[in-house]
Amino acid sequence: MSHEARFADLKLTLPPAPNPMATYATAVRHKELLYTSGHGPLRPDGSYVMGKLGADLAVAAGKEAAHLTGLAILATLRSQLGSLDRVVRIVKVLGMVNSTPDFADHPQVINGFSDLMVRVFGDAALAARSAVGTASLPAGIAVEIEAIFEIAP
Repeated sequence: MSHEARFADLKLTLPPAPNPMATYATAVRHKELLYTSGHGPLRPDGSYVMGKLGADLAVAAGKEAAHLTGLAILATLRSQLGSLDRVVRIVKVLGMVNSTPDFADHPQVINGFSDLMVRVFGDAALAARSAVGTASLPAGIAVEIEAIFEIAP
């Protein structure tokens, strides 16, 4: 089954591909790799999930924020590539969680992204991954994720 067919079966809706918040590109292609810039948890209404894990948000809310971030990245992929079917595999993921110093469930939060990617891309989504906590993120968003994708010509 193609990635686009799997995505259609999930009955999910992509937000519009996000615009950069500063001076950068949302994605850059180099040979067979597509590097996505950090994306945040974009809601369908265009707002972002804000807050700090361990203070304002519980793990479940953080996981949902990471899922929304995954949808934003998928929107960028489709916008850049024309089709999710051009994705060969996910190579590397960096997930950043806006969290208190004592929060320790960063991997569970970023699973909201990784679980979505596995549902869309299957085993090709099992990437090298880092999940880290940060003192803050741009505009106070709860999660920021960047990824590197191998793409077909």
